[in-house]
Amino acid sequence: MCFSASASFGASIVLTVIGVASIKKAQHPTQLLFAGIPLIFAIQQLSEGMLWLNLPNPDNLIVSKVYTYIFLGFAQIVWPIWVPIAVLLTEKQSARKPIQRLLVGSGVAVGLYLAYCLMIFHVEAKIVGHHIAYIQNYPSSLRITVIILYASATILPLFFSHIKHMWMLGATILISYYITTIFYHQYVLSVWCFFSSLISLFIYAIMVGILKSTRKEAIIYYP
Repeated sequence: MCFSASASFGASIVLTVIGVASIKKAQHPTQLLFAGIPLIFAIQQLSEGMLWLNLPNPDNLIVSKVYTYIFLGFAQIVWPIWVPIAVLLTEKQSARKPIQRLLVGSGVAVGLYLAYCLMIFHVEAKIVGHHIAYIQNYPSSLRITVIILYASATILPLFFSHIKHMWMLGATILISYYITTIFYHQYVLSVWCFFSSLISLFIYAIMVGILKSTRKEAIIYYP
């Protein structure tokens, strides 16, 4: 599979359209964080598209560094915090909320740790073949713990949501992660974020489902 600037820019455009459409389906401010996920992915894909354009030119080293930090900031700080909070805000069943809050805690913890690593340790982006490799000299001793906490924050909330079909989104993202680690091990961050951004298009369908469910409840309670 080949990835390029055009692929990233194309994905960014599609995600922007879907993100705006998803936000328009929101019936309550608590749904906006979840509905806005495709828009955040659009910005992330745009930053990687800019990396594709700037990395080949040594004169654009500073610009490339900026876009590297933008991409990694979204991948490692924004997502583990944003996703569990977004899902928690859409949760209506009080029995599920303690678990969701715990996952928010996991996301905040790993997000803050990765923010620290991003500021302290060396990071670099390189084009290798048809992919962008992100080199990060983070401490290896906590690698497994970080992976577990990150997965807990970004994937598990989708399985604990009461919203119909939300678990399918989580399952699809989880499967894409395994595929990425098997076939694109050296480029997990870039490739998995690309796959996840495309999978996030499913969020529009979920927002449509939420809207239909809300209308049905309104008919039941206010015949």
